[in-house]
Order: sequence, then C-alpha cells, then structure tokens
Amino acid sequence: MTQFIDLRLSAVGGELARTVAVNQGTNIGDYTGLSQNALLDSILGQNVLVATHGFNVNRADGISCLSNWASLLQLPQSSAFVGLLWPGDSVWAHGLDYPNEALVANQAGGMAAEFINANFRQAASVSFASHSLGARVVLSTISNLSLPVRRLLLMAPAIDDDCLTTGFQTTAAKIGAISVLSSKKDEVLSVAFPLGNLFAGIIAEGHPWWRAALGHCGPAAPWPANFQAPFAIPDNWNFEHGNYLQIDYPEPDRLPLPVNVPPQGSPSPPGNGWQEAFSSALASTRFR
Repeated sequence: MTQFIDLRLSAVGGELARTVAVNQGTNIGDYTGLSQNALLDSILGQNVLVATHGFNVNRADGISCLSNWASLLQLPQSSAFVGLLWPGDSVWAHGLDYPNEALVANQAGGMAAEFINANFRQAASVSFASHSLGARVVLSTISNLSLPVRRLLLMAPAIDDDCLTTGFQTTAAKIGAISVLSSKKDEVLSVAFPLGNLFAGIIAEGHPWWRAALGHCGPAAPWPANFQAPFAIPDNWNFEHGNYLQIDYPEPDRLPLPVNVPPQGSPSPPGNGWQEAFSSALASTRFR
C-alpha cells in the first residue's frame, strides 16, 4: 500500500492545509489512513524516495497516479516510497508559470521541508522525484531541508531550463545526483510554458526574458557538476506531458533494469503502459 503525506486542505482545489497530515483520504481507492507513528516506523533505516505530482491534479488523481507509479518501481531492499500530495489545482491559468502557481508550489515545498526535517532524520537517506510543476515543490523542499538529499529526478519539469544554475543553484549543490526527463514532443511545455511566463503572448523566443521549460529541451548549459545525462526522450516516442505518471493500464508491464534514456530514433519499449513503465524503471535505475 502506498503511503502519503498530505499538504491539501480540500479534496479538490482549496489552499494548503495548516498542518501536514498522513491520514487523510481514507475512502479514496486503496488509500487507507496512516498514523504518523506508522509512517515513521516504515522509513526507519530506509532509503526513502518522496515523489509528487504536478499542476491541476486533485487529491484522488494524485493518489491514483502516484500509487500506480509506485507499484512499478523496482527499488532495492531497505527502500521506502512516500507520495506527496499538494494543491496543484488550487490555481489554474492557461500557462504553467504564473506567479500564483509558483507561489503555491513554493509554499508547499516549505511546508514539506518542515515536516521532513522533523520526522525523517531516522531514514538512511532521502531522495525526491516529481512531475511537471511538482519540480518547483521538490526544489523548494530541498532548499529548506537541513538533511542531505541523495537523488533527484525531475520528470517533465515545468520550470525554467536554467533553474539549476540560477534560482536553485544552491539547492542543486546540496543533491548527490540530479536527473531530468524531457521531451520535445511535450506540447504543454513547448507552447503553454513560454506563453505563461508573466507576459502571456508578449515574450517571444529569443527575447532575453523568454525561457524554455526544463522538461521540454532539458537543462541549459552549463550543467551542474552533479547532473546525470542523458535526459532527452527520443522524439519518435511522442512522449507527451501526461505520459510520465499515466494510469491508462491497470497492470502495466515492468521493464527489466537497468534502464537509461536511449539515443534518438530508438524503438519504444514493448508492453502495456510502457510510458509509465519507462519513467518508473529509469527512476529505479537512477535511485540505486
């Protein structure tokens, strides 16, 4: 059973909760209530992977997509997975980087960091994974952590492509190894993201204020020293924004490890639900 820490006030929309909960959503799918002591027992001495969803995701959908993805992970023994739920659907705009969206993500990160600092000190290590605007949540979390971070995987990150060497440069330096999954076929990030950066439709490519999304073309040079390539999913896979954590198949096929990002033109993996099987297999490989 997947376990969660919950920063949401409401099941749909709403603001951040005033306190972090580990026992909400008891009647949603297979998500049953979990006491804080049970959570602490489950991470004692474990290498913990905390993963979160992106924008415009309510509590039920966050539980579903993260539970499905967690079921496909192939983590080593002495590992534990914890899902992180946050109100990414509290603000909606046609772009992905409007100030209110970023503010909610930053606040969620600060709240998550306070909880992890207080409760995860008995874990062997802490790592993070995210999708879409969840990148800002985990980077904000890490920036406020007093604990070291072993691994970070940003999938389709809806954040500026230079964030690891500008706004989150100090944060990136605290991480053992950083991985990114990006796709040039991600139309959400290729179109909506640049237009959503404060001056929708006014800033064009080439303008000094224009930035691409990290999840579209990958990180801008220079890369951090702890960045682990490759990161660009082959164009012929037509990997879209929603493919990383999709739940189209009830029982996707796992991919044998290790899995890396293949060269352009490589055939897509076989099997049902191969997109989320690929992202989870790469996460499992990079986590080791």
